[in-house]
Amino acid sequence: MSPTLKNILRIPFLISLLLWVCAADVYSDESQLMSCGSSSYSRLKQQPPRRVLLIPLLSKEPLTTASPRWSEQPARTLEAFYRNRFNADVKQLHDIWSWTDYYQQVEQIIQQQTSFDRVIFISHGGFDGPILTNAVYWHDLQISGNNSKLLQFSEAQPGLKNVLSITYDTGKNPIFSAYMASHWPELAPMKPPEVRHLLKGLEKQLQPLDTACFQRYCSPDSLSTSEGELREARLNLCELTCREPLFEQKTSVEISQEQFFHFTKTLSSLTATDGLIFFGACNPGSEAPEKTLVRTETEFLINSPIAGGPHKSYVDLVSATTGRITAGPIGNSSAEDIVNRVIMFESGRPQRNLCIVTPATK
Repeated sequence: MSPTLKNILRIPFLISLLLWVCAADVYSDESQLMSCGSSSYSRLKQQPPRRVLLIPLLSKEPLTTASPRWSEQPARTLEAFYRNRFNADVKQLHDIWSWTDYYQQVEQIIQQQTSFDRVIFISHGGFDGPILTNAVYWHDLQISGNNSKLLQFSEAQPGLKNVLSITYDTGKNPIFSAYMASHWPELAPMKPPEVRHLLKGLEKQLQPLDTACFQRYCSPDSLSTSEGELREARLNLCELTCREPLFEQKTSVEISQEQFFHFTKTLSSLTATDGLIFFGACNPGSEAPEKTLVRTETEFLINSPIAGGPHKSYVDLVSATTGRITAGPIGNSSAEDIVNRVIMFESGRPQRNLCIVTPATK
């Protein structure tokens, strides 16, 4: 190993080396993963990278104390590696908290008609690609006669559209209808459970309780056998049952080809024809487990017909869509793992836990 490479690997991380960058619902059992085989830079016979784009995505993983800016440190380490090893021109994006932030920054680069030999994401992730905090990208209040519907589309992963719909009768309660008409844009930053809690609180203030119903299901005698949290839960259930609702809220997850192809179009524009897209996260190179009885949103995209699917993995899907060589780790990856995967690849060293897909071999 060269002295330069040793020095790069010694650059101290300001984050824990045990920081895993997986989504909470991603599988980690090695028996569920399929390797793409031993893959290296030398096998692809690519030219040394001259232009590199680093994209650290910022988001906080629930139930951890890790900084939401954890991805910036491995990005700095890789920036030093590419500058010192290849004398490459390295550009790094900053403050990418949402996919709107991403599109705003990359569209400026695309307008300059600049392409890169390496486009490297560093982020939390899963079987369906990199993950950012779920954020609303479109919403609208639709009113037809007495029927009103609030629709919100949001995404944490490009191509997976989270849909929130709230329907209500404008003639049922004029105060509630007036509140929705003037405050619906304020619901966009809120999570669906927070929206429901807010509107149910307003409903509780406006809508009378059916006292006969309440006495039937939550009389003192019927509650005498319940204590503590169980008693409180029963009271809440009775209030829901015995108060006529003013609205109906539904959530769902759908495939959005428009959003997915919008994302992959930027990847095609950013990456040179013979360049490489690298997803530094958990499981972009993993095959979705076959043992699951019910498909969850962790593998919606790769199991869908999108871009001629289903596909073995996310890197297969992106390579097929963009026409670019695409790579990513198999299984769990820490911040240190991501750096090591990239350095080993660029050093021509084969590695078992990295999947590389070329368009010609898809």
